[in-house]
Amino acid sequence: MAVRKIRPITPGQRHKVVSAFDTLTASVPEKSLIGSLKKSGGRNNSGKMTIRHRGGGHKRRYREIDFKRTKHGVPGIVKSIEYDPNRSSRIALVYYKDGDKRYIIAPNGLQAGQEIVSGKGAAPEIGNTLFLSEIPLGTIIHCIELNPGKGAQMARSAGAYAQLAAKDGKYAVVKLPSGETRMVLLTCLATIGSVSNSEHQLTRSGKAGRSRWLGRRPRTRGVAMNPVDHPMGGGEGRSSGGHPRSRNGMPAKGYKTRAKKKASNRYIIEKRKK
Repeated sequence: MAVRKIRPITPGQRHKVVSAFDTLTASVPEKSLIGSLKKSGGRNNSGKMTIRHRGGGHKRRYREIDFKRTKHGVPGIVKSIEYDPNRSSRIALVYYKDGDKRYIIAPNGLQAGQEIVSGKGAAPEIGNTLFLSEIPLGTIIHCIELNPGKGAQMARSAGAYAQLAAKDGKYAVVKLPSGETRMVLLTCLATIGSVSNSEHQLTRSGKAGRSRWLGRRPRTRGVAMNPVDHPMGGGEGRSSGGHPRSRNGMPAKGYKTRAKKKASNRYIIEKRKK
């Protein structure tokens, strides 16, 4: 997998860097695994806008992803590697021996025709899902459960991964790329390998219009507003607006917003690097 720099025929293409899509083997999604996706425009169930700068964008169909990998002991063949507009990683269509079809997050190196399996006794190979108690120390993993049976919650985006560092009692110690080290129950599932499309961070849109296609609306800087609209607004000329903070007054750039009494704090051995 690689990225492709566009020849600068137009101003919008001068700095454009896109994914090469060379690993994709299918262009049409599996019909039985897609559903509708309603746009909210950043509004909640009462119609109030709770997230700004959302709206528009290209129409999408949702691909139902199997984050739980509950087909234990049933081998599956990877039919195709596909693009998913709803996430940064690639997805893989798996045909199981019992006739079931499911989408999974595609790991780096997974290819069409490869056999994968999940559950107890599975080999620690790319694409296989095992309990943390059965994974060898030092293994690179992704799609990690935080609660047994709830489904993968950690290391799911493009290029994401974690490393199994140790096992202590009923917990596994997992090291994340951010530098955070945390404990996860050994009865939780994780998939071997790192998430595909690791070059996603190298892509550049090239023009504002591509952000609009993704449903992102223009954002006005706080210092360009009036004092009535933003804490950093006002002032003569181009004078900046004092301490950096959000529109509702929450300090930014270094201010810790994590709750001090958050329940999961006791599972974190070492906090992420600054």
